[in-house]
Amino acid sequence: MGLGGISIWQLLIILAIVVLLFGTKKLKNIGTDLGGAVKGFKDSMGKDEEEGTPEEQENANLEKKQAESSTEAGSEQKTESK
Repeated sequence: MGLGGISIWQLLIILAIVVLLFGTKKLKNIGTDLGGAVKGFKDSMGKDEEEGTPEEQENANLEKKQAESSTEAGSEQKTESK
């Protein structure tokens, strides 16, 4: 049984022809490039989802600044008490 009328032997023959035409080194490079492209695409999609609306970005920036200032104030108090 094969996939859509293609048997496993036909797939193996096609694979052998592709390896003969391109060579294993070039196929490895193509696979690496394709994997990098997919990873970059996923990363950019994740950044788009994280960014949100401009209002959400402003709120996130304000929260970040408040957190940084509170940690800086806390570290200053520790150094003063020593």
